[in-house]
Amino acid sequence: MDTIAVLLRASALPLLEARVLLGAALGWRRTELITRDTEALEPAAVMRFHALEARRLAGEPVAQLVGQREFFGLEFEVTPAVLIPRPETELLVETALGALSNVPRPRILDLGTGTGAIAVALAATRPDAQIWAVEYSPEAFAVAARNAARLLNRARPGGPVHLRQGDWYNALDDAGWRFDMIVSNPPYIAADDPHLVTGDLRFEPSNALTDHADGLSAIRQIIAGAPAWLAPHGALWIEHGYDQAEAVRTLLTARGFTNVHSQRDLAGIERISGGKHKTKHA
Repeated sequence: MDTIAVLLRASALPLLEARVLLGAALGWRRTELITRDTEALEPAAVMRFHALEARRLAGEPVAQLVGQREFFGLEFEVTPAVLIPRPETELLVETALGALSNVPRPRILDLGTGTGAIAVALAATRPDAQIWAVEYSPEAFAVAARNAARLLNRARPGGPVHLRQGDWYNALDDAGWRFDMIVSNPPYIAADDPHLVTGDLRFEPSNALTDHADGLSAIRQIIAGAPAWLAPHGALWIEHGYDQAEAVRTLLTARGFTNVHSQRDLAGIERISGGKHKTKHA
């Protein structure tokens, strides 16, 4: 007799992954997997689990198999068209929120929004914030739009997330607005990095992972263009690779940013770098 307990013991997957896939196959909540673990399961449900299990053993990411990933307390839709939100990126959200804690109705720009995770997390936590989000990929843009519509209160004081499709700042028409904060998790893996052909990264969109160059070309564009879009003393924060912090700080300083520094994630890695700019506009 196949039960939750039997399937978990027999699975070659890590226990947590097996539980997540079982929950998806059965349509059960996590608590049900515990309280109903000795119930006999329908053969069709067992087959669904084994199909998911086989795909995971072949390398497909769990988030893509179940179609969602939790980020900043919210469940985001995930498809093969978007980068899977990762816990370390929450540091970017936390840093932006901290920097804007005393700014009423802040204007925030998220470049390369993907699932919309950063923009939507900021919008959900700061209902008064006015948020724009840019995405180049039409498929990813559609995912971000669905996540924003599903996860955000339509009555939030800051209004909806303003999604724009296009290439970085070129997606913004110059309507005269300036941003108190620009955040971005751009593609920063170098084209020759061996990690691109291993693990979950094999199944994620390459354009969201790598700039197909040295890993810094997108970051250079974002830093170079930021002053034109920042309000006076506005800030820019960028996520980058484990070994790129010094290079990113150098780029920020050369572009006139001050108070330039990096923040470490829970693993102790310098994960994001940023600073303020004394931008003045005519």
